[in-house]
Amino acid sequence: MARVISLQRRELRDDLPAPEPADAAEVMAAAALRARTGIFGVMATVIARDGSAPSTPGQKLYVGSDSACLGTVGGGAVEREALGACLDLLGQAAPMHSTRTFRLGAELGMCCGGSATVLFEPITARRPCLIIGAGHVSRATAPLLAKVGFAVTVVDDRQAWGGPSDESVTRISGEFDDVVMPRQTVVIVMTHDHALDQRAIEWALGKGFAYVGGIGSRAKARRTRDRLEHKGFPAEDIARVRMPIGVAVGARLPDEIAVAIAAELVAWRRQGE
Repeated sequence: MARVISLQRRELRDDLPAPEPADAAEVMAAAALRARTGIFGVMATVIARDGSAPSTPGQKLYVGSDSACLGTVGGGAVEREALGACLDLLGQAAPMHSTRTFRLGAELGMCCGGSATVLFEPITARRPCLIIGAGHVSRATAPLLAKVGFAVTVVDDRQAWGGPSDESVTRISGEFDDVVMPRQTVVIVMTHDHALDQRAIEWALGKGFAYVGGIGSRAKARRTRDRLEHKGFPAEDIARVRMPIGVAVGARLPDEIAVAIAAELVAWRRQGE
């Protein structure tokens, strides 16, 4: 029965990606770069070999949620099974570390007779965060969120406020609804115009982003929710809008507001772990 299941799996996974050649150092560098920019992945590492097997301890294979695939765990049937396992983990909501030993016998259609043990590691990405608006509060908030583990992008349609990107924050001059972000993104709205804030919040809810928040007074928050209700947004979506965003610490200055926002987002992220 084990042989039949294994062969059926290989037939179903004929669309597995072809890994780009890369050594272990290159694989780790690529995985780290993607994790910093909010891209989740899975890394497979050969940790043991017994007998005759093409795998070598230390070899690494990486598959990213952006379809990146590079490295090797020795090729052949072992690599095919490892690729399938990586894709399976990518599709799980809460993937766990695991090890698997592949025996290179009839079960894998090979006659080497040895075995290879592979460690599968989910590479946790920084949570993507899109800040709509590049004003004073945004300038204080963006680098702080980057320091506490978010992959931050700031977008503003005012050319003078865009500013260059740096190692911690990506800055875009343009329309917020032209920015493509994954559904797990945190969206924080803090533009220079209340009508634009409203449109941005409606856009973020319509996209189904994981977290939608905005700065503003309690009165502004009530008006925002009233407009959403008037436009027919579901009650559960309206309830998801965190406004005013930030832990209630009496913050007034941009740096104080940034601390309050960061505290709320760290708490929200930890609750989901």
